[in-house]
Formats: sequence, structure tokens, C-alpha cells
Amino acid sequence: MAAPNLLRRFTMWRTILKFGLIAGLVVGGFEILTFTAFSGLPPLKYGMVIGYTTMLIALSAVFVGIKRHRDVDRGGVIGFWRALGVGLGVSFIAGIFYVVAWEIVQAITHMDFASSYAQAIIASEKANGASAEAIAKLTAELDAFKVQYADPMFRLPMTFVEIFPVGVLVSLVSAGLLCNPRILPARRG
Repeated sequence: MAAPNLLRRFTMWRTILKFGLIAGLVVGGFEILTFTAFSGLPPLKYGMVIGYTTMLIALSAVFVGIKRHRDVDRGGVIGFWRALGVGLGVSFIAGIFYVVAWEIVQAITHMDFASSYAQAIIASEKANGASAEAIAKLTAELDAFKVQYADPMFRLPMTFVEIFPVGVLVSLVSAGLLCNPRILPARRG
């Protein structure tokens, strides 16, 4: 009885690793490509759109991974919690790739993200007519952020937290849908 359970766990971990690597390579590759194409930080109005669109494209591997595990490894049936576990595993690996890619981007482009980000935020606030007092307060906050961001113990988890909540959301939706075997059933024959 222990052998089938061990085999099921192995196939689950293999699925997590396979689809986590796919998601990670997609999100990391797009991240490196985007920042090298812009020679640093893209304009604020495009950066978030590009970033979150890329994350969603990469994290579609969560849905595909859960579906594959359900249809191929589990005979077309998977419970919500197991599906969620697969999704979170894939998201975790994608998040690690995202963090590593961000560190590579900074090394390749020699970008000082915190300073570029601070300058862009301050310029945006000035353009929106913020008072000198508000600009001074914002500048002080952003100067403190620059100091924190220089510390890898702050930067690495902060970067991970950019993508992982998106992965959690995709995992929840995917698990909720795919625990119903009638949604996109496996093709037989």
C-alpha cells in the first residue's frame, strides 16, 4: 500500500518541478529581456502592465500543471487541497526564478533600481502638482527605501512577494476549477 502513495507523491513533485521550471524560465526570461531591452527601468506606466502580464502568462503553467497532474497522474480526479498544493509548488519555484532573474538584471544592467524608482515617483508627484512639503516627505521616505533596498535580506523577499501572491491567486482559482472533473475533462482515446 505504501508503494502507490510513494509513487503518487513522486509524480506530484515531478509535476511541480517540471511546471515550476517552465513558469520560472518564462517569467525570468521575460524579466531579463524587458529590462535589457529598456536598458534599465521601463517607464512606470508600462512597467507594471508588462510585469503582471508576464507573471500571468508564466503562471498559466500552474493551471496546466494541475490539469496534467489530475488527468495523467490521478486518473482524472483531484481534490482541492492537492491541486492547491501543486499550484503553490509551481508558484514557489517560479518565484525563486523571478528573484534570481531580478538579481541578474541588476548585475547585467548595473541598474540602481531604488534610485531610478525614487526619481520616477518624485517626478510623477511633481507633475501631479504635489506641494513642496509633500515632495520633501516623499523624498525622505524614498531615501529610507533606498537604504533598505540595498540590503539583500530586504530586497530578495520583497522581490519574491511581487510574484508569489499572484501565484497564490492563480493556484486558488485553478484548484477551484480543476477539482471538478467535468471542467476540461481528459480526452480518452
